[in-house]
Amino acid sequence: MDLADILTRTQILPELRAVDRWAAIDELIQNLVDTGRIRPEDQPAIAGVVYRREKSMSTGIGFGIGIPHASTDLISEVTGALGRSRTGVSFEALDNQPVHLVLLFLVPQGQFQKHLHTLANIAKLLHRADFRQALELAPDADAMLRIVQEQGKK
Repeated sequence: MDLADILTRTQILPELRAVDRWAAIDELIQNLVDTGRIRPEDQPAIAGVVYRREKSMSTGIGFGIGIPHASTDLISEVTGALGRSRTGVSFEALDNQPVHLVLLFLVPQGQFQKHLHTLANIAKLLHRADFRQALELAPDADAMLRIVQEQGKK
């Protein structure tokens, strides 16, 4: 599964307000509630599984990227939200640098291979400097989605 398969324009936040990883995760989960990807009553439980995963080891993988993720039986298909912070989010990243692109994704429980495959594809794409730079310079969510759709297929 590719990033373009997971995101819609409404699942892209070009101006994250969060200043730390917990607030960024909350903001992205709220986006999934607002866009109908997860039910409001499931929000606390989903936040809990993402927090547990994040507490075990930061998903700030370096290069200004954070990829919080988790498996849950509260969804039926892979979903996610992408946020961009121009000022940077404190994420306790491996390189100790602020994170500018945060991609939260959720995979249905029991789909371990899909989870690993999705994570690998997303990490590979976000490790490309040209892709990150294009997302960071894009003027709005529409432009960011076009970049994901065009570059995600390379």
